[in-house]
Amino acid sequence: MSEIAARLAELKQLGLYRRTRLVSGPQGPHVLLDGKPVLLLCSNNYLGLADHERVQEAAAAAALRWGVGAGSSRLVSGTMTIHRRLEQRLAAFKGTESALLFGSGYLANLGVVGALSGAGEVVFSDELNHASIIDGCRLSRAETFVYAHNDVEHLAWGLAQAGPRASLIVTESVFSMDGDVAPLEEISDLARRHRGVRVVVDEAHATGCVGPGGRGAVAEAGLDGEIDVVIGTLGKALGAYGAFAACDHEMAALLTNTARPLIFSTAPPPPAVAGALAALDLVEESPRRVDRLRANAEVLRAELAREGFDVAGSSTQIIPLVVGDAGTAMRVCEAALERGVFAQAIRPPTVPSGTSRLRLAVMATHTKDELREAAHVLGRAALQAGLRPATATATATAMAVAQEAARAPGVVDFAHEADAA
Repeated sequence: MSEIAARLAELKQLGLYRRTRLVSGPQGPHVLLDGKPVLLLCSNNYLGLADHERVQEAAAAAALRWGVGAGSSRLVSGTMTIHRRLEQRLAAFKGTESALLFGSGYLANLGVVGALSGAGEVVFSDELNHASIIDGCRLSRAETFVYAHNDVEHLAWGLAQAGPRASLIVTESVFSMDGDVAPLEEISDLARRHRGVRVVVDEAHATGCVGPGGRGAVAEAGLDGEIDVVIGTLGKALGAYGAFAACDHEMAALLTNTARPLIFSTAPPPPAVAGALAALDLVEESPRRVDRLRANAEVLRAELAREGFDVAGSSTQIIPLVVGDAGTAMRVCEAALERGVFAQAIRPPTVPSGTSRLRLAVMATHTKDELREAAHVLGRAALQAGLRPATATATATAMAVAQEAARAPGVVDFAHEADAA
């Protein structure tokens, strides 16, 4: 057996082996998955705009007018009029002076964190931040203080220990695997008390989903203009592809000159940019889509609670069903799939060891009856996999508490324990 074959065999034994599943057709609430019709409950197409007729038409028209690709990086010849138009619209939507387009959310986080921190400085990162933030911290060459999830006291202690070396606090607003929201007001207050410390908030799963008119958690917290950089993606609620950093003019100029993924990557393709523009129009014209997403999430949460699942930690369209063991999570996933519901199992290193889960993602285009039936299917799938939901939640919680207790008190952790892929 080769070394590669041995590694793959080990992943299978641990329940961590992954494969791609083939979706036929657009990312609607129902798809053909490997040829079988299923209810899709794990797509980030939150508002159902990826396959909206106006978005499709805008993308097609842009391909005819500007071409399929941008042809160059932003700083050579890749910045087209359509890029600037979307940047202006995103800045207005986010309540900032400027916005700067990146090729993806991953590239945006790498670029922004790397531009705002460096050797000899300390970056403060929530322990459940996405892999793109983790990698941005690593590539910045700064030391990383990983504070306990949403723990403002731990963050304050770390800032005091770092002193003048503290440079940046970075957090998601809506956490991609847990569906909870960061304490943005308290984080912003801490940064103000430590002069020179900037704040970056990744709104990938908040833009279009939370806050007034879907403007995000920063707007919901009343922090317009008070966050140094707000990062968002075009590939989730806006149904396209790409990302942006919303900030003031001076910061945009700094990122243009120092954010390596922007400088050295081809600009986002015009059809995706045009699609995002059309999607933004739809969000602003009809905020009811955002309201419908929130209502659907509440329906699914309520029905899952009746099935015995603990869903109290989520307050958004992302609802995790924490199982604990990776193999068990896969068995629940496959059992649900047999009954026509696709809810992907999420395992380490995406989430910490012992907290494998099914990550449910609600769409505004789901019907309430579909979501109620999906909750029943998931309950039956859990039982088929030998899992009682309430027992699974208690076990996963106990493991998480044990892991936290195992940490030495007051020790500064300069590395994320697990990547979030």
